[in-house]
Amino acid sequence: MLKSWVPVEPGSDFPIQNLPVGRMRPRAGDDRLAVAIGGLAVDVGALAESTFRDAAELLAAPVLNPFLAAGPQVWGSVRGWLTELLSQERWRSAVEPHLFPLAEVDLLLPFEVADYVDFYSSENHATNLGTILRPSEPPLMPNWKHLPVGYHGRSGTVAVSGTSFRRPCGQRPEPGGSPSFGPCRKLDIEAEVGFVVGVPSELGQPVPVTGFADHVFGVVLVNDWSARDLQAWEYRPLGPFLAKSFLTSVSPWVVPLAALQSARTAPPEGDVPRMPYLQEDPAHPWGLDIDIEVRLNGHVVSEAPFATTYWTPAQQLAHMTVNGASIRTGDLYASGTVSGPHPGQYGSFMEMSWNGTRPLTLPDGTQRSFLEDGDVVTLTASAPGADGVRIGFGSCDGRVRPALG
Repeated sequence: MLKSWVPVEPGSDFPIQNLPVGRMRPRAGDDRLAVAIGGLAVDVGALAESTFRDAAELLAAPVLNPFLAAGPQVWGSVRGWLTELLSQERWRSAVEPHLFPLAEVDLLLPFEVADYVDFYSSENHATNLGTILRPSEPPLMPNWKHLPVGYHGRSGTVAVSGTSFRRPCGQRPEPGGSPSFGPCRKLDIEAEVGFVVGVPSELGQPVPVTGFADHVFGVVLVNDWSARDLQAWEYRPLGPFLAKSFLTSVSPWVVPLAALQSARTAPPEGDVPRMPYLQEDPAHPWGLDIDIEVRLNGHVVSEAPFATTYWTPAQQLAHMTVNGASIRTGDLYASGTVSGPHPGQYGSFMEMSWNGTRPLTLPDGTQRSFLEDGDVVTLTASAPGADGVRIGFGSCDGRVRPALG
């Protein structure tokens, strides 16, 4: 079993088998690229200056994008270099000057977000919302099992975990037919998994399902905060707009696909044949066994299994580019809300409270249907890793502040 000379507590999100990358700002210093191990962050730019000059320029950049664009060969070389330095005692003296306690650095948005796409890939979630919103109609639209449904979001409001936000205002539906304007009354979350594009593609050149790992570097947690009442009024016929664009939170560490090989699993079998461009090799599927935990004000309210998601990230990328659309370094695309088949596995309060008809009672005796001002939502997750360890993703959290005015 691979072990590090760096102290790593049992159950840590960041064993040596993980090595997620991010961006930090020490209390006194400039923004630096970092890799997490245990409770520490490695200043990889400074470390590369003395031990891996070939990658020093990439790793000295203030954001991840140049490293992401370098591609799988460089990703693998850097991962191998770090694994050796952090596992071999003889490198301790070279590495220790570049270690920072995580408690003493600020974690920043790790990459510059180019485009943002949000999918709708959990059959359980789509079925639940269809049942709630269209009780007299089939819960899934006719296209749902033929393609990964998605929409283009707003990249400018993707923010790192810990960012608080004001309750959004907008037009809300009212029983009389005419809308009112005011603060969102049904503020919600969407517990999701996001995928970070490294290598771009050319305009007009679709990325096949087999090209997923050639373009995508790694994985983050995503909370796509949602204003359900605003969404209900605006989404027909063109889909979500203001209800989703006020904030999308992402975790600060990008977990490499290389750390998740042991988490790969087959997606659920469908009862509708997938078109050829969406067919994955059954021997090499890109479903991922990631368990997401949702906490409200410190209380666990859901444990959502990503392995139940109907469409895989490889299929999502293939569909996103099949028309010839290009992808860019720093593109982020997310799975959509992850929900399992049981109430304790739902990834939104819309489902947990069944649109407010079944309020949750928290351990402290308070109840919630949707989020109130001052609430803090925290997403964490883990997946099986090499050597039997668990791979963690850090946390993705945000606090609701009152609306303006």
